[in-house]
Formats: sequence, structure tokens, C-alpha cells
Amino acid sequence: MRRLSWQVKFGAALVALSVVLYGLHFLLFHDMHHILIYFVGDVAFIPIEVLVVTIIIHQLLKSHERQSLLSKLNMVIGSFFSEVGTPLLRLFTSVDPTVESLRGELAVTGEWSADDFKRATEHLGRRDYTVEAEPQDFARLRDFLNARRGFLLGLLANPNLLEHESFTDVLWAVFHLTEELVRRDTLVGLPTSDYDHLAGDSARAYGRLAQEWLSYMTHLESDYPYLFSLAVRTNPFDIAATPIVA
Repeated sequence: MRRLSWQVKFGAALVALSVVLYGLHFLLFHDMHHILIYFVGDVAFIPIEVLVVTIIIHQLLKSHERQSLLSKLNMVIGSFFSEVGTPLLRLFTSVDPTVESLRGELAVTGEWSADDFKRATEHLGRRDYTVEAEPQDFARLRDFLNARRGFLLGLLANPNLLEHESFTDVLWAVFHLTEELVRRDTLVGLPTSDYDHLAGDSARAYGRLAQEWLSYMTHLESDYPYLFSLAVRTNPFDIAATPIVA
């Protein structure tokens, strides 16, 4: 026989206690009319209580918790760009034949407004990302990513990152590229079709990473101006970028 859960037992105990108290009230005052008035009034209020407590307050608390979680996730995203994202973008831009047009669009400065970020975001969403890499370029990507494979696995193991879908997509794209590069014994003398396949995986990771970088810059600009200042000075799309304040 299936045992009752503690929730069912607790609920039954509460109902029994209510019956006992109503019975005691009747024994003391012999006023069923009064009992029914308050009983019906309390029952009638239950739908409103459900609306206020279960729906409105619950949603407000859930929204607050989600904002708090996303704020903490942005700290994780910051560590990702510091360790992997920013230097990886520099590697991608070095093999992007159309990077000059992208440099102009992503010349982020401290004077950028919300409209500037919106315009750049829309441009990145429409753009086709291209990677034209030689075997030595793929080898450089492989060595860089393989050295940070443990870091990427640690991020993928974080269940909270599922709340940030776009960043999760970036991680999977970058990790997939890492696996593709590491699994090959050599990156020299591969068929053209295989180089095209690696270029496609690289372009996918490149595009998603670039868009996530701009989203992260938008977050820094509004919430952490001092971090935004450093991020502008180390812009991976700016060949003249330097952390030194001139």
C-alpha cells in the first residue's frame, strides 16, 4: 500500500483541526447561523487570495529572483570573456576577410547611446559571418581552445546558465568547435570539404560570440561603467585597442 506523503497528512490534520474548532464554537455558542456566515465568507475570499498570493506575489518574487540570477550570471559571462571570449574574438577577426566593415560597426566608445547599441545589435543579427583560415590558423584555434577546455566544461556544468539561452548557445558553439579541432590527429592535408566544415563551425561560433559580446557590453555600459571603460579599451574588434589610459 502506498504511504501518504507528509503534505497529505499535514493537510488532513489542518482540516480536522478546523472541524474541531468549528464544533467547539457550536458547542459554546449554539449559533450555526454565525458559523455559516463566516465560513461562506472565508470560502468566497479564497479565489481572491489565490489570485493575490499565488499569482501576483509569486510572479513578482519569481521576477525578482530571475533578475538576481541574471545579475550573477553576468559575472560568469564576464569571466568567460576575460578567459576565452575576447581573445577568441581576436583570433576570429584575424581570419575574417570582411572584418573591416565589422570594425566600423563595433567601434564602441563611452559616448554610445542606447540607440547606438540597438543599431549595432540589429546589424550583427543580419550579418553573414565568414572565416577563411589556413591549417596553421585552425591549429592556433585548436591550441587556444584546448588549453581552456576545462574552463568551458565547468561553465557547461553550471545548471543556472540554462536561464541565459543566448550565452548557452555561445558555449555550445564554442565547445563544439573545440571538439571538432581536438578530435583530428592533424590539421594539415585535410580534404577541402573538411576545411569547409571547420570554417562553418568557426563562423557559427564567431557570429554567436560577437552578438553575445555586444550584449555583454550593453550590460556593462548601463550597470558597471568602470568595467565598461576597460572593455572599450580592450575591444577585440579594434586593432589599436590598448588597456593603457592615454
